[in-house]
Amino acid sequence: MLEIEVKELRKEYDGFTAVDSLNFEIEKGEIFGIVGPNGAGKTTTLKMLSGLIVPTRGSITVNGMDIRKGARRIKQKLGFLPEESPLYEGMTAKDYLMFFAQLYGIEKALASDRIRELLSALRLDAADKRIGEMSKGMQRKVAIARALINDPEYLVLDEMTSGLDPTTSKYLADFVAGLKKQGKTVVFSAHNLYQVESLCDRVLMMNRGKEVACGTMAQIKRKCGAVQYTIEFSANDAFDFEAVRNNGHFRASTNNIEEFNRITGWVAKHNGNIIDIKTVETSLEEIFLKLMG
Repeated sequence: MLEIEVKELRKEYDGFTAVDSLNFEIEKGEIFGIVGPNGAGKTTTLKMLSGLIVPTRGSITVNGMDIRKGARRIKQKLGFLPEESPLYEGMTAKDYLMFFAQLYGIEKALASDRIRELLSALRLDAADKRIGEMSKGMQRKVAIARALINDPEYLVLDEMTSGLDPTTSKYLADFVAGLKKQGKTVVFSAHNLYQVESLCDRVLMMNRGKEVACGTMAQIKRKCGAVQYTIEFSANDAFDFEAVRNNGHFRASTNNIEEFNRITGWVAKHNGNIIDIKTVETSLEEIFLKLMG
């Protein structure tokens, strides 16, 4: 089921084009990643998806509703996490979240239950600790809980794990994966391409405001990457393909599946011994570096 549709999206600032003619769709319950170098237009795109800034041209519809006309209703169903998210450091996590729950008009008893569930799910056991006394990882968890306090249907997360230690980063990534299982739609940007590759159903790659590639991991790798086939073998006869000696055996590699089949056929025909076969796909990081020059 289609949840978000973006057509010819463009944003200009005083003659500078930050986002240029983006077109993509996001399905309900999908995790959609946006990646690109600094200045690619990721944050601007996320702010437009959240109704925080108005596009210069183009359209965004959420559940069939134009975000220009229904921004208020859409925001009631939205959770937004900016990259830099200042918190009220003098408040405790519990009071801070209750404050935002009241802004959404959530009844106090329901808000208390929701806060307790969120703090438990995020393993944030410092509900009565002042936010200013918390670590950066704990503060990020509070910010994520704030984005979820209204039980949103879709979330927009800008650099969710930026600057966090690997353990906290991994936990938050797993937490987002769990939100998908709840049927929530998640759109997020990240510089951690391994995280993007492991989490996302589809990815939009941007550079200088434009789309560079968009699709599932398989589609992007098929279009922009390559597969390397490697066979390690032993043989007594001379062979008619390129191979290198490796620990007393031979190793041959190729990006062509037909050539790979020819090599394995030769080894079998000449009574050779196949020791190992590996298939390695180009990683998202390698594709990213290639496309971004």
